[in-house]
Amino acid sequence: MIGDPVALIIRRTIERAPARLVRRIAKAQTSFIADAQQGWGCLHYSIKGLTPKQKFAGTAVTASGGPRDNLAAMAMLDYVKKGDVLVIATGEDESGAVVGDHWAAIAKQAGAVGIVTDGLVRDAAGIEKLGPPTFARGLSPNAGYRNGPGEVNGVVSVGGITVTPGDIVVGDRDGVVVVPRESAEAIAKALTLIEKTERETEARVIAGKIKRLWDPAKFAARGIEYED
Repeated sequence: MIGDPVALIIRRTIERAPARLVRRIAKAQTSFIADAQQGWGCLHYSIKGLTPKQKFAGTAVTASGGPRDNLAAMAMLDYVKKGDVLVIATGEDESGAVVGDHWAAIAKQAGAVGIVTDGLVRDAAGIEKLGPPTFARGLSPNAGYRNGPGEVNGVVSVGGITVTPGDIVVGDRDGVVVVPRESAEAIAKALTLIEKTERETEARVIAGKIKRLWDPAKFAARGIEYED
């Protein structure tokens, strides 16, 4: 490379999933969405909400940067629209927090409904008070630096899952799941059947009509050994 890299690459225009699909998918819990996607799209379990009751659903705006660097995270605030989820890729950096409470407060004022990062955040009490629901891999009092290089609204990898700007991102007590924008229509339709089946199964469980969740006969050919 000749010279220093560009400090920031910013894609100002992205295509977001339709609001009607976001609203529909937001009604479902993340486990149902995961089932509708055949188990695909779940971020690593370490990425959790600051409190168990936190939940969100919206469209992804992304940022990425190197270790301890939050220049892209700062810049992404300029491109937030109402209903967005701010997804920050740090490469699972543990050297310091990528954002804090003041950043979260500005994000919420701009219309953000959620924050997701595979890194750390700080000022947890302030984020809970001033910001939107925030899901991170952990906490640290240490801060990051605005140096770059970084990227806003590029395709990122967070928690083992690829996130493209405009994808639908949903978080609840179980974790975070991503629905690709181009798959959202099909997933919304699949959720109708899954939710119906889950309601029926729950009713039967509560009524005591289901005693067993596996069928021994299906495994008889392979053999089942019982030891008393």
